[in-house]
Amino acid sequence: MKDFDFIWRAQDEIRTVVNAFLGECIWNLSFNENRSAIELELTIALDDDVVSELCCQFSIAADYDGVGDVGTKIVFYI
Repeated sequence: MKDFDFIWRAQDEIRTVVNAFLGECIWNLSFNENRSAIELELTIALDDDVVSELCCQFSIAADYDGVGDVGTKIVFYI
């Protein structure tokens, strides 16, 4: 069983970090149960250096997941 309290707290942290680092540019932030991961899609496309800098800001591991329908995607495996 998933610890949804942990997932919600992690999503709050992700939202806070993104808003502080880039401003309000979150298109989608959701938990994907099949991947056991939180998926983040931004409204903007970031270059590799900015993605790397952003991923270093999180307390949980973050990986670049490509470009989605709208912008850059980042995944957090939990």
